[in-house]
Amino acid sequence: MRTGPRAGGRICCVAELTTTGPIVIIGSGMAGGNAAATLREEGFPGPVVLISKEPGVPFGRPPLSKTYLRSEENLEGWYVRPAGWYADHDVELRSGPAVTAVDPAAHTVTLDSGEKLGYAKILIATGGRNMGFIGCEVAASLTQLGVQVTTVFPGRAPLERVLGGQVGELIGASHRAKGVELRPGDQVTAFEGTERVEAFVTATGDRFPCDFAVAGIGIEPDIPDAGVAQENGILTDELCRASAPDVYAAGDVANQLHPLFGRVRVEHYNNAEKHGRAAARSMLGSTAPYDYLYTFWSDQYEHKIEYVGHVTSWDDFVFRGSVAEAKLIGFYLVDGVVRAAVGLDRGGDPELDLDGEMAACARLVSARARPAPAVLADDRTDLWSLS
Repeated sequence: MRTGPRAGGRICCVAELTTTGPIVIIGSGMAGGNAAATLREEGFPGPVVLISKEPGVPFGRPPLSKTYLRSEENLEGWYVRPAGWYADHDVELRSGPAVTAVDPAAHTVTLDSGEKLGYAKILIATGGRNMGFIGCEVAASLTQLGVQVTTVFPGRAPLERVLGGQVGELIGASHRAKGVELRPGDQVTAFEGTERVEAFVTATGDRFPCDFAVAGIGIEPDIPDAGVAQENGILTDELCRASAPDVYAAGDVANQLHPLFGRVRVEHYNNAEKHGRAAARSMLGSTAPYDYLYTFWSDQYEHKIEYVGHVTSWDDFVFRGSVAEAKLIGFYLVDGVVRAAVGLDRGGDPELDLDGEMAACARLVSARARPAPAVLADDRTDLWSLS
């Protein structure tokens, strides 16, 4: 079981700082926290202000649906930096105020208190408003705690939209085996109760008594009034720059122009961690494009899902391994090109197990490889030989 933040990502040193004026970061999640830390690591001497509506210091959210929810782990190991680091490194952490507007022309930020802050450069890393992988993870954790769980979702199988029907069916089977009641092809239309929720009603007219409800249906980008171009998030280029001068965006809120995948907005921990670092370096003058090869993982019961690449639709899905044992590696092909791969209880971590099959899959995605589907499906073929 993975604990603590993941390692990995390209290291890029900034040879010469191009700004020493104040840098304001809106949002204290993984992207914002890592941006602040990187600014100091790269030697930025000017003021850094980190603004967040949330209390506390920046930390990673993955354990909230897994080990922390099950009281198996605290959050200290997931802090971007220890609580005292910010004061020790002259990073002003302002928790509580909300940003009401960013004025790119005046280079100012307005808070809900009416206070205005000037900036030389600004990073918007506000993440999203919770609306999902998290639904399956919470269902697994609650079931492990002895809670009877009913899961309602559109489509035929859990995570079908992201991983496809074949992998989704295997994930659904693992939940059913643990006693979770799955309600595919349905949606919640109403909650009932007086002082608290007592039941929910679905589109099919079914009513289910419940003690509490969890909504794990993705996020909506939380975009402040910033005067920048937007489409499914804040539009940025490969250097994390928004359409207005000296405005940058990173993490869940950014719709980035990726060198390999084109325009894409990604809502995963690994990306937020590395995107924040890249944005900080761009603000300091780096010209290295943000070309991180996206990965994410999910722990559900004793099962491990690892994913590398990015694709929202595909022409063909090819797998090697055993469906009966639910241990396989699947490949998502677009026009014959491997655009993403998934490992279900097989292949290792693509960033940590560098000799593993999922690491080989990462190289296939990066190389835009076009192996024959029959070769991909053949377990006798070494994946490292295909790129």
